[in-house]
Amino acid sequence: MTLAQRAFVWLQYLLPQSLLTRCIGAFARRRIPWLTPFVIRRFIAAYGVDMAEAVDPDPAAYPTFNAFFTRPLRAGARPLAPPPALLCPCDGTVSAAGALDGQKLLQAKGVLYSASDLLGDSELAEHYTGGTFATIYLAPRDYHRVHMPATGALERMAYQPGRLFSVNPATVAGRPGLFARNERVVASFRGLGTTFAMVLVGAMIVGGIRTPWAGRVTPRSGEPWQIRNAAEITCERGAEMGRFELGSTVILLFPAGCVTLAEDLHPGRRVRMGEAIGTVHADVR
Repeated sequence: MTLAQRAFVWLQYLLPQSLLTRCIGAFARRRIPWLTPFVIRRFIAAYGVDMAEAVDPDPAAYPTFNAFFTRPLRAGARPLAPPPALLCPCDGTVSAAGALDGQKLLQAKGVLYSASDLLGDSELAEHYTGGTFATIYLAPRDYHRVHMPATGALERMAYQPGRLFSVNPATVAGRPGLFARNERVVASFRGLGTTFAMVLVGAMIVGGIRTPWAGRVTPRSGEPWQIRNAAEITCERGAEMGRFELGSTVILLFPAGCVTLAEDLHPGRRVRMGEAIGTVHADVR
């Protein structure tokens, strides 16, 4: 890491992470006619956002920044790879992917962290011993809805409170245990003949994480909580399962023998929602 990158990481310890995030989130949810269109256009120009993919490509059509940031894509913009492909759940860049070392996941080169800490549940973590994982970082320019990599029935969803460090590459490389320290949502699904997990990680200025069945889940504070599925909620392959109100990270966890990841799923690879990132060794409904 460069000196500037190290300074950026340490600066985050001094910033009022929660207050800053709540203020940005409040602005992003508000309709401010004289300001919102200007901010959206500046954001598009600064990050090179491809509005041609959106259902409505007109920046002025979005009443709030969140409406723009979580914009839906036009039909056919993200075709789904056919079964038995494991679908990429989102647009982004691969941070790390591969086999778990026991219950350890790779965060960045030379930096490991535990599935138990990430999931907040040591019993659940045992299910993924020696399994497979993929971590995908969503940059500001990316499409920010998250979709199912395979069909699954929601078993439970847990909220784990935590810090709100940035999840950009510099912080990921310089802050051990980052994903297990940040606020996050852990969703467990019954599918592929087993159980698999999707973890949506919060970060600084991420104004919220939403799911179709629970609405806005974060930001929150206090103790962890969990909901178990009372009514059957089945999410089809490729269906939306969540969205970020400003960018962050998605982590997939699969038990041993469930999937084989693509050989070229290396750190730094750009991916798009719906493309194949591996092969499933079970019936994909």
